Amino acid sequence: MIAVVQKTTEASVAIEGTQKGSIGLGLVVLLGIEDTDTQEDIDWLSRKIVNLRIFNDDEGVMNRSCLDVNGEVLLISQFTLHASTKKGNRPSYIKAAKPDVAIPLYEKFKTALESHLSSAVQTGEFGADMKVALINAGPVTIIIDTKDKK
Repeated sequence: MIAVVQKTTEASVAIEGTQKGSIGLGLVVLLGIEDTDTQEDIDWLSRKIVNLRIFNDDEGVMNRSCLDVNGEVLLISQFTLHASTKKGNRPSYIKAAKPDVAIPLYEKFKTALESHLSSAVQTGEFGADMKVALINAGPVTIIIDTKDKK
């Protein structure tokens, strides 16, 4: 699993002009899933994300987590995170999981985030053409790949 995590003061996702989800202070998580991902990846990555100390404390130091600031999460599926650009100019998505594998893992990931946060996670719609808008606070953008956890 690959996640691109962005700290935000507000974010939303729309599908065909209709807002599907929105958050205030919190994190936008773009999530790419591949066939080899497991429950272990879900558990590790969901804990890592909610505990990232990227929110400012009273001294302006990034020392607080999403949990510490009662932040919200907007989770967006994004298979293009697994794009391979090694050959030619048209990216290959061969590593990205097909929907029959990716959707159940995506739903489990959402549930894991919700269990850590004790609140609902906002989402887009898997496979839809989504328009994501956000204010990247900081800016802070972090890329986490579960294959690099060891």
